This record gives sequence, structure tokens and C-alpha cells, in this order.
Amino acid sequence: MQTNFSPEQLRDASTSRSNEVLRTCVHCGFCTATCPTYQVLGDELDSPRGRIYLIKDMLESGRPADEKTVKHIDRCLSCLSCMTTCPSGVHYMHLVDHAREYIEETYRRPFMDRALRWVLARILPYPGRFRLALLGAKIGRPFARLMPDARLRAMLAMAPKRIPPPSLMEEPQVHAAQGERRMRVALMVGCAQRALNTDINEATIRLLVRHGCEVVIARGAGCCGALTHHMGKTDESHASAAQNIRAWAEEMAGDGLDAIVINTSGCGTTIKDYGHMFRNSDLAQSAAAVSAIARDISEVMVDLGLKDAAAPEPLKVAYHAACSLQHGQKITSHPKALLRAAGFTVLEPKDAHLCCGSAGTYNLMQPEISGQLKARKVATLEALVPDVISAGNIGCMMQIGGCTGVPVVHTAELLDWATGGPRPEALRDRD
Repeated sequence: MQTNFSPEQLRDASTSRSNEVLRTCVHCGFCTATCPTYQVLGDELDSPRGRIYLIKDMLESGRPADEKTVKHIDRCLSCLSCMTTCPSGVHYMHLVDHAREYIEETYRRPFMDRALRWVLARILPYPGRFRLALLGAKIGRPFARLMPDARLRAMLAMAPKRIPPPSLMEEPQVHAAQGERRMRVALMVGCAQRALNTDINEATIRLLVRHGCEVVIARGAGCCGALTHHMGKTDESHASAAQNIRAWAEEMAGDGLDAIVINTSGCGTTIKDYGHMFRNSDLAQSAAAVSAIARDISEVMVDLGLKDAAAPEPLKVAYHAACSLQHGQKITSHPKALLRAAGFTVLEPKDAHLCCGSAGTYNLMQPEISGQLKARKVATLEALVPDVISAGNIGCMMQIGGCTGVPVVHTAELLDWATGGPRPEALRDRD
């Protein structure tokens, strides 16, 4: 694709990067075949190729973002399926992230949009605040029909039946390895996950410790910044990310780290991109070092190898591949291989490459499109008649779990159970 940025525009690092990305696009349209929003809406401007044209025009002209461009960029899930499909290697993630930042800087949204985004940015990344908000949502759920905005109704519907109390295992500390220490790792405990489901981090810690890992919960580490990053709120997202970088860099400089383990794949995609996000800052070296050792829990467990694994029950597991894992991190086989090694029967749904519609805050900000994608995903999973659905991302788990009677658990919970841990809570609820 030919671009026409001025030398002055290209002196901006973000614009220069977007120029590089735009120039790799050859207009082939292969991305439209795997774009969830294009499949649902059938509008070229709701495909990656269409959005690329809109972004190019907006950035080249230097004009403020307009309502049309914002509408179609907002509809993008950032599922990154287009990056898996693209034969030219277009790094759409960096391009759309820059577009969102530009929109945030130049476009004044309607009042309700601004208010909702402000609330989400100040609640979701903070476990304590989020937990209180979930309690309020549970109280308000019976009045959901009275809400004038579908997004408000979606927020009320998000509250789980059970809101877990804070977990002591997630507090800053060091969990000693069982037996000979094989690795020293930091666990990313996250933010929203700590309010929605503490079982995931607890199962991950038990699993790692049982396999010879010393697990560090670093003081000062928290939200990865993804939630605000995808809203274009760069200052807020970078502030959260910088806290993590400093916390983990301190551990790396002290007793050292072999890996930073992430069990929420949306966070993993962002943390692995810290090196790019901070490439022009005084944290560039530390950010690159953090990204270099950031690894999904499935990557670490494949290297360690499951020890004494045996499925306590012969369950059929429908594996849901989170977009941030399969497209963002290019991890496709590890979770399934581990589940099979643990003795479970693994089933894969039709169109496994398509998004479930969760996508961070997308299910709250675009509930109608998200609802269509959710219904499609749940139908393909239920068609397998599984005993349980497994996923590697809390957002997907909440999205799918709220629309099916099949238990939904994290892959790490099943692996923990198969190697000596407790039965996952969701399976106990089924009984």
C-alpha cells in the first residue's frame, strides 16, 4: 500500500510505525474471510482491510477522527485473527492501537460513551473497586430491564453468581517449590481475574509449585494495562505497565527470574508487547527484558512436563482457543497437548479461530455484536456435547459461562486437578 506521510509526521514514532505497517498491506482481502465483525455485519468497513483504509486516511490527513471512523474502529474486537490469516505479515495490532490512541486524543465522544469508558477505566483494573462494583451489579440485576442503555444492561449481567473473597495466595510473597527447584518464576496475578475468579491463580500456583517452581508474587505488580490500552488511554495503560516492569525488573536483578508466567492470555499478548510499547522510553531495556521472558502458563508447563498426571474422571473437554492466545501469541497446540497428556479427551469446535465476543471490554461496549458472536461460539461448543469447556482467558470464560449450562474452567484448573489438586469449583457446582 502506498502512503504519503510528510517527513514531519514520520518523526513521530507511532506514525512511523503505522507507516511501516500500512506499507506491508497488499489489499488482498484475505483478512475479511476470518474477521468476526465482517462475518456478522457484512460491511467492508467492518473488516480489517476497510479499517486500514479508514486509519490511513485519518492519519495521513492529520485531521481529527470523525464519527464514521470511530464507529468502525470501535467495532474491531482486536481478536487479531486477521494477523494469523494475512499472507503479507501486516501487524494490524500496532496499527489499530495507534488509531485508538489518536481517536482518544482528537475525538470528543458523546457524553454517555465518555462516562462509560471513564467508569470502566477506573474500576476494572482495580480488584477492590471491581469487587464492590460486582456486588452492586448483583443487587441491581433485577432492575436491568429498566436501564435505558444496552451497555448498562450488559454491565449488570456481567456479575457472576458467586463473587469470591480476596485470596491470600495472590498477595505479595514467595511460594516455595516442592522438591528440587527447577525454575524461579513470577506469576502475573492480574486485576479483573482477582475479583472474578481467584481459583485460577490458586490452581496455577499449586501446579507450578508441584512441578518444582518457586513462584513469586511481586510487590507492586498489578494490572497489565491491556484494558485501558485498548481504549486508547495510553497514559493510563503505560502507568500500569510501568509498575509491572519495575516490579519484575527488581526481581530479575535480585534472585532472578526464569519466566514471568501469565494465565490470562489477553494480558500475555500485551506483556509480550511491552518491549514495543516502551521502545522510546527510559524503561526500554527493562521492558524488553520483561517481554523476553513473559510466557503463557501452557508454554511453561510444556517445558516442565506434567508429572504424575492422571485424569480423575474420563471427561470430554471442549477446548476454546482464546483469540489472544491463538492469534496474539500464536500458541495453538500446547493447551490441547497438556490436556491430552493429563488424560482428558479433547474436542475442538467448528470455526475455532473465531472470537467469542468477549475481547476485554468489548462485550460491555458493543453488547449486540458481542451477543451474536457469543451465541455462535456457544452453539459450536455445545454441539460437541462436552462434559466441560476449557479456556485460557478469564474474559472468554465469563462470556461463554454466562450462556451455557456446561461448566467452564481454566485449563490450569484441570491440569492442577489431574496432578493432585482439588476438583475445580465449577465441576463441583455441576454435581
